[in-house]
Amino acid sequence: MSGMNLSGLPEQLAREGHRRLLVLSGDDIWTQQQALLLKGHYPGDWLWIGPDAPQLPSCAPQALHQLLGREFLHAIFDARQGFDVSAFAAVAGTLRAGSVLVLLTPDLARWPQESDQDSLRWSDSPEPIPTPRFIHRFCRHILRDPLVLRWQQGEPFSFTPSAPAPAWHPASGEPQSEQAAVLDQLMTMPEGVAAVTAPRGRGKSALAGMLLQRIAGNAIVTAPARAATEVIARFGGERYHFIAPDALLASDLHADWLIVDEAAAIPGPLLERLVTRFPRVLLTTTVQGYEGTGRGFLLKFCARFAGLRYFTLSAPVRWAAGCPLERIIADVLLFDDEPDDRVPQGGISYMPLEHEAWSREPALPTAVYKLLCAAHYRTSPLDLRRMMDAPGQHFAVARAGESVCGALWLVEEGGLSPTLSQAVWAGYRRPRGNLVAQSLAAHGGSPQAATLTARRVTRVAVHPARQREGIGQALVASSRQQESLDYLSVSFGYTDELWRFWQRCGFVLVRMGSHREASSGCFTAMAILPLSAAGQALCQREHHRLCRDAAVIERWNGEKIPVQPAGEATLNDDDWLELAGFAFAHRPLTASLASLTRLLHTIDLPLAGLRGKIERGMDDSDLSQILGLSGRKALLSYLRSEAGQALAQLDNPRCQELKQTVLQWQFFQ
Repeated sequence: MSGMNLSGLPEQLAREGHRRLLVLSGDDIWTQQQALLLKGHYPGDWLWIGPDAPQLPSCAPQALHQLLGREFLHAIFDARQGFDVSAFAAVAGTLRAGSVLVLLTPDLARWPQESDQDSLRWSDSPEPIPTPRFIHRFCRHILRDPLVLRWQQGEPFSFTPSAPAPAWHPASGEPQSEQAAVLDQLMTMPEGVAAVTAPRGRGKSALAGMLLQRIAGNAIVTAPARAATEVIARFGGERYHFIAPDALLASDLHADWLIVDEAAAIPGPLLERLVTRFPRVLLTTTVQGYEGTGRGFLLKFCARFAGLRYFTLSAPVRWAAGCPLERIIADVLLFDDEPDDRVPQGGISYMPLEHEAWSREPALPTAVYKLLCAAHYRTSPLDLRRMMDAPGQHFAVARAGESVCGALWLVEEGGLSPTLSQAVWAGYRRPRGNLVAQSLAAHGGSPQAATLTARRVTRVAVHPARQREGIGQALVASSRQQESLDYLSVSFGYTDELWRFWQRCGFVLVRMGSHREASSGCFTAMAILPLSAAGQALCQREHHRLCRDAAVIERWNGEKIPVQPAGEATLNDDDWLELAGFAFAHRPLTASLASLTRLLHTIDLPLAGLRGKIERGMDDSDLSQILGLSGRKALLSYLRSEAGQALAQLDNPRCQELKQTVLQWQFFQ
């Protein structure tokens, strides 16, 4: 085979139970040729992950989650146009002992300056951006790791076999010692919930399948995707019965056991309702990694179950301990999310942390990222990429001596042009990013809301041993000293406890969502802390709007809103503008509910659609059937038309003037 000889490597890896990374860097034609030559020379699955794969089996990076739980021998990962590191880590988790993972990259010297297509998923930039900090970090790690194989175009390939490691004995199908100890405890478990967490490859799914074979009663298996339960099915045999989470919830099925694989990837509210229906439940989830961290899952979700039994598996089963591929990925992506057991001692100092720290003092941002991972179980490698290279990210750090004991992550928002802000208000545009700034325009009362400049708090974390000392509040206070900003904002799943924290920080509630978020089971609340006169005016206006609309929103979502209601039944100027936006532009129904409610109180037209939806609370399908309409789009169009008729009857000249105004807002610079 031209240029590359891995003579004896796959055999040695299989003997030792290891896997290795091979980086091929150069131009597109050369790297692809070498990858295909390798595939032709060494037998294996050679799964190809990337766009426009030249061979089968292949998979797009974003579809890789469907293959979790399956196993392959050898894979090729194409990172030449974009590097989806979550998928890269995930495919490594599917490779069995003896595998080589081949990574195709641009020339290493050029790579840090190349635009990364994957950045479109996490940077909120309209075009792909270069990601030099992460790529420099990745290159540093692969160049200094002696067990990473590298071949650069134009250079000779030299492969020195590593010193032989002890022979590895693959799992026989019988429980390993850790698995056997956990099974013994599960078999004698009284009613309740047990959780097993482990890094990938430790035999969690095999353990769940072994449990199926051993229990006396019956069991149901559920997971985010059926394909991911292949290993459970293999070990569970004819005792394996899978039902998707939502289908299981909709059924009245009962069983002695419920086994939930990759539980952290199922929305919390759905999981909680499932868990309470079965006498015994086993939750398994991956710690470290690309699905978000399982340790945070234990902190946030499992803490609500009194008497939870918690087990962990640390010894790899599908490969040998010390696997070079597992080690390089864990190093690069900071998968070691073990919290630092040392309590940060001493007085606290507060300081900003900017992007340059990754090259100047990498231990500091690394510690910040690990603290964020421990506190939020949805943290994933996307967050690491965003933290390192996305524009508009800002951090504040609390330190006790050299230890990081608190961190605040803020994202720049707002600053849209007046015409674009109006287009957002009218529902004609949804530019990337700007979560709160856009929501204040798209659901609030001010068409100019998104022109103001802001920073949104996206994460705040404090070391568990230093909580309740005011460190979180002090971090927020340290970020108020920005003269160029109009306000700080936050969006969070509403709970009384969280809201008390943000209130203590000086935030004012300005919006409450109309439906529960799948991930938290809570209504989304938004609050702002004004920093300028314009920010203060926006804050007062939006808070007053929330007070005025509170009774309607509460009736709609069944949740008390912690504001002083200021119910006014009469239509005012804000209502007229809101109603014109709903009737003649694309304002959403949820943003217009309160104004539409006041409109129905003001006018005596029949308005069967609006009255059915708002006054009688009919669901869309029943209402559409009565009105002879098919589909939600047709119903929404009908409701908009009724609102327009009502405005025209109330004051036609004013209605036509507002109609022309909001229609103009679809033209923006």
